[in-house]
Amino acid sequence: MSLSDLPGPVPDPAVVRGGTATALAEPVTRVRPIWVTGVVLVNLGINAAFFGPLQVLLGQQAAHFDEGQKEAILALVTGCGAAVSMVANPLFGAFSDRTTSRFGRRVPWVLMGAILGAVALVALAGAPNVAAMTVLWCLVQAGANAMYAAIFAAIPDRVPVPQRGTVGGLAAMGQTVGILVGAIIAAVVAGDFAAGYWVCAAALLAGVVLYLLKSDDQPLPPGERPAFKMVTFLQGFWVSPKRYPDFAWAWLTRFLVSTGNHMVTIYLLYFLSDAVRLKETEGIEPEFGVLVVTGLYAVTVIITSVLGGRLSDRMGKRKPLVIASSAIIAAASLILAFAPTWIGAIAGATVLGIGFGAYLAVDFALITEVLPAAMDRGRHLGVINIANSLPQVLAPAIAFLFVKNLGGYVSLYVAAAVIGLLGAVFVVKIKSVA
Repeated sequence: MSLSDLPGPVPDPAVVRGGTATALAEPVTRVRPIWVTGVVLVNLGINAAFFGPLQVLLGQQAAHFDEGQKEAILALVTGCGAAVSMVANPLFGAFSDRTTSRFGRRVPWVLMGAILGAVALVALAGAPNVAAMTVLWCLVQAGANAMYAAIFAAIPDRVPVPQRGTVGGLAAMGQTVGILVGAIIAAVVAGDFAAGYWVCAAALLAGVVLYLLKSDDQPLPPGERPAFKMVTFLQGFWVSPKRYPDFAWAWLTRFLVSTGNHMVTIYLLYFLSDAVRLKETEGIEPEFGVLVVTGLYAVTVIITSVLGGRLSDRMGKRKPLVIASSAIIAAASLILAFAPTWIGAIAGATVLGIGFGAYLAVDFALITEVLPAAMDRGRHLGVINIANSLPQVLAPAIAFLFVKNLGGYVSLYVAAAVIGLLGAVFVVKIKSVA
């Protein structure tokens, strides 16, 4: 599939449908290929800047500070960063919902987030101790999540429902290519994590250029913005499960699948070095091993995210594909649990990519169909993102507990599979989406 499969004119920003500002109207016109390309590149830049450090650079920096406590340091840094993410994403999403800039609601937050993230990455390269490393990674998370909140809210702002699986798949493709680029950056710098952070910062800034130039972001007229009241603003982050049960089930399923996935990936570098013993058994450096398995994972995610998203649009159904992909993700965890070898790691990464690619595309499209209100798309997608970021807080602690005290990597990956399967089961509770 190519971006040329996504034709269609962009609505005139001046158009008002049914008395509702275009920024809040349900989109009906297919988005242009250049707009989709801009969204893909933003996702690529964010994930290159995020996963290069998360997969390799932070681990190397943790070992640089204290080899004997590298797992604990990495768990601390990534856990604190994920805690910031859990707050920042819905908060910046809510801010973008209320933004009345002439450049649109989402563009200012993409730009400001990119600048903050890049500056923090450059500073992280020279962090003198674990405390500074932790604070700077939290700032990277804040900037990246401002961008995430805005760019993901832009999709239901602009993309009609029948096209959302396809666009969600292409956005997931951008995320995955970004993960691969991050791994390549980490491998190319060959242990020089400081240089790696600089390159990641450059990738983050480069990724936003096309979207900023071609966003066609619709401004929100000041008269359409509700009056600000602190109590009401804070209450808006609570979405009643009783009033919006499908939103609640979508949140829970995303939380469970994300928890299982993060439990698998958080210690990938250490799994290859300490469990697979890649250097001793295959003569391959663990950092290069991360690049290889990430590359395989990336290729399969790219394929299944695009195909899965497009298939769900054609079927007009989301749930069957979400359930199937969640089960495939759990199967990948079991492969790693019972085949802690280089071949097992390759097979596990490939199967994980097949499942996670389809899951990212189709589940995102499903989520956009259960959002409670157009005015609060950014806020509510930010609340959904807590289901992504909270596992980043919990998974390092859970993984550390299993690896050190509860049976090692076998029990860790079995537990990850069980948690992910629960996510597949609860998808059936969503009633308003087929």
